[in-house]
Amino acid sequence: MRRWWAAVAVGVTAAVALGGCGAPAGVDRDLADDWPAFGAPTAFVPESGACHRTIQDVGYLSGYNPVDCATTHRAETLHVGTLTGPDAERGAPPRAGSNGARTAHAECTRQVNKAVGADWRAGRLRLSVVFPSALAWTGGARWFRCDLSEVAGLDDGSVTARSGSLRNALKAGSPLALGCFNPKLKKDDVEEMKPVACTAKHHAEFVGVYRFPDISYAEFQRTSLRAHKGCRGLIAKYVKVPNNGDMVYRAGTIIYHPFEEEWNDGDRGVQCFLWVSDRNLTRSLKGGGSKALPVT
Repeated sequence: MRRWWAAVAVGVTAAVALGGCGAPAGVDRDLADDWPAFGAPTAFVPESGACHRTIQDVGYLSGYNPVDCATTHRAETLHVGTLTGPDAERGAPPRAGSNGARTAHAECTRQVNKAVGADWRAGRLRLSVVFPSALAWTGGARWFRCDLSEVAGLDDGSVTARSGSLRNALKAGSPLALGCFNPKLKKDDVEEMKPVACTAKHHAEFVGVYRFPDISYAEFQRTSLRAHKGCRGLIAKYVKVPNNGDMVYRAGTIIYHPFEEEWNDGDRGVQCFLWVSDRNLTRSLKGGGSKALPVT
């Protein structure tokens, strides 16, 4: 007790001594006027290049827990954009199929394609556009995240855990790039596309993404032959053969197209595959010319 009291006594003495002297240089004894002004509050904006252990449909701040991309994760933010103009003036985040959703999807597609080195739909990848929550939107948030994930396969869209960034993920020789397949058919419907090495026996090969015009999903379904025609043009370019009436006698076409919800959000990318049913292929037909893909 004595030691504690002595410490207080010394402190009080020091305070009294200070009070009895003049104010030190630079001190005016006014406690209210020398505090710096608080800066304007800044809204939260997610970071490009961050990876995430889980998939987010809505960008709730409480769920934002980025991790190092070298560790296990399921999504990577490859770009963060900002909505402007009429899309930013609405009272809530863009709804599915709205102009704002399509605007964001288009920017995400451009930026993600640059990041991975090709059209993201040319690989086992899934693009997700994440908007802020309604509460954050009310507070002024106008950002959107472009998140990319690895999926199990062409017919299995489940997201797989991975480590490492997806930047340059579709460079030449990438295991994520779509290649050669053996289709499992039931009458005229493709039930499954089983991936195989292009050096193994196969009957189909991915050739590119045909970007369909901006029409409704219902009209797309009515005019699906238009997509097959567009894919034949990609096959001709890929194999290096003339794109003329003979194309229908060189190869068939298999297409994978976006679901209706994806289509309404602006995804117009149709995945195109050449299909040869009358013989086994044992190498890629890229650049093979008429010898590799003759008229039959």
